[in-house]
Amino acid sequence: MPSSSAPTTRSRLPSLTGLRFIAAALVFFFHASLVFISMNPFADPDTADGFRWLFSKAGWMGVSFFFVLSGFVLTWSARPGDTVTGFWRRRLLKIFPNHVVTWALALVVVAGTATPAGVWLPNLLLVHSWFPDPAVHLSLNAPAWSLCSELLFYLLFPFLLRPVLRIKERALWLWAAGMVAGMLAVQLVTDFLAPSSPPAPGTDVTVWQFWFGYNFPPVRMFEFVLGMILARLVLAGAFPRVGIVPAAVLCVAGYAAAMAVPFLYGLNLMTVVPISLLICAVARADVENTPTLLRGRAMQWLGEVSFGFYLAQQIVLSLVRTRLMDNRTVATPAGVALVAAEFAAALALGWLLLVCVERPVMRRWARPRRKPAEPAEPATTPPQLTAAS
Repeated sequence: MPSSSAPTTRSRLPSLTGLRFIAAALVFFFHASLVFISMNPFADPDTADGFRWLFSKAGWMGVSFFFVLSGFVLTWSARPGDTVTGFWRRRLLKIFPNHVVTWALALVVVAGTATPAGVWLPNLLLVHSWFPDPAVHLSLNAPAWSLCSELLFYLLFPFLLRPVLRIKERALWLWAAGMVAGMLAVQLVTDFLAPSSPPAPGTDVTVWQFWFGYNFPPVRMFEFVLGMILARLVLAGAFPRVGIVPAAVLCVAGYAAAMAVPFLYGLNLMTVVPISLLICAVARADVENTPTLLRGRAMQWLGEVSFGFYLAQQIVLSLVRTRLMDNRTVATPAGVALVAAEFAAALALGWLLLVCVERPVMRRWARPRRKPAEPAEPATTPPQLTAAS
C-alpha cells in the first residue's frame, strides 16, 4: 500500500478538471475537420486538407485521455465504506441523463431519415459499440460510442479496485507496462488477424479493424486499468517528478508520432504514455498545491461543462452543416468564423446540459437519504467498495 511519502489525504484535483476541457476541445476540432462526412467547412482544398491533417489524430488522443483519466480519478477518489450499488448509482446518473437528452436531440437532427430500432435502441442503451456494424456503433450522436466503454469501466471498477490496491508498490510499474503491452497486442491482432471486410470510411483500415481496434469496449480496458495503476503510483509517491510543460511537450511528440505510424498504431498507442505522464504531472501539481493555469476559474468552468460539450458537439456540427448549410463549403475567413460559432454553440449547449440536467439529477438522486452518519473510519483504511447497498 502507499509508502510514507504518499499524501496522507486525497487532495482534490482541480487542474485535471481544467485539462478535461482541452481533451474535449481536441475531439471537437477533430470532428469539425472531417471531410468524408462533410463537417469540414472550407472551400479551399489546401485549407480544408490542412485543417483535416492538423487535427487528424486529435479525436483519438482526446478519447484516450478520457479513458486513462477515468481509471485515475475513480481510484483516487474511492472512499472507504462506499458500496457497489451506491457507486453504480452515481456513475449511471452522471452519464445517462445527459446521454438520453442528446440522444433525443440527435433523433431530431436526423428526422426524416430512416432510423430503425436496431440502430436507435442499442444507442439509447449504450451498447451500440458492441456491434461491428458502423451503422450501429457510430449511429446518431457519434461521440456517445465512448460512453459504451465508460459504462463497462463503471460496471467493472468495483471488482477491479481491490486487486489493483493489492498490487505491491514495486510491481506497479510492471503492471503499467503490461497495460501498454496489452494495447500493442490488440493492434497487432487487429492488423494481422482481422477478417476481410469493407474499408471503414475516412480511415486506412477495414470496418472490422476499426471496430475491434478502437470501438470495441473490452479493448479499451487497458487504458482504464492503466489509469488506476497510475493513481496508485502517484498516491504512493512513486511516480517520478515530471513537470507539466515537459509532459505536454511529450504529448505533442506522441501526437506527431501518431501521425507518422500506420493508422492502427496511431489510434492510441503512440499517445498513451505521454498522456499518462501529463495526467500524473498535473495531479502531482495539485497535491503539492503548485500553481497551474488549469486551476483558474475559467478553466474550472470549462472543465465542468466539458462532458455536456463533448456530447453536444456532433449534434451542433450536424445541425449546422447538414441542415442549415446543406453541406455547402465557404471561403476561409467565413469557415474560421463558422467553426468558432459552432464551438460556442456546442459550449452553450454543454452548459445547458450541466445546469438543467446533470446538476439537478445528481443533487436529487445521486445519494440516498441516509441515517445519521456513523463515526468516520480511520484515514489509514484502504479504499474499497463493499457489496452492500
